[in-house]
Amino acid sequence: MCPNSEPAHPEITPPADAATRAEITVTLPANLHARPAGRLVRTASRFTSAATLEYAGKSIGIGGILAVMALGATAGDTVTIAAEGPDADRAVQSLAEVLANAE
Repeated sequence: MCPNSEPAHPEITPPADAATRAEITVTLPANLHARPAGRLVRTASRFTSAATLEYAGKSIGIGGILAVMALGATAGDTVTIAAEGPDADRAVQSLAEVLANAE
């Protein structure tokens, strides 16, 4: 190493499995019945992040259609989607799109 050169500073990056959290609020255009609940569960399963749906003081993991439907959210209600994990941002965005386009 030359006396006048500065030591190299390695770039610090978080580990690939570092958890991140993302959250978004969506107003439902339609009731959260079987079809949109199924789409929501299928979409959540594509991500490694753990996703949750919150409504009326209740929070459930988006892992089963019946659990999603049991929240009882209907058209015009506001729900919050949250995810924690390495792809949380993408998971929340994808899940929000599913809910925003529910019929």
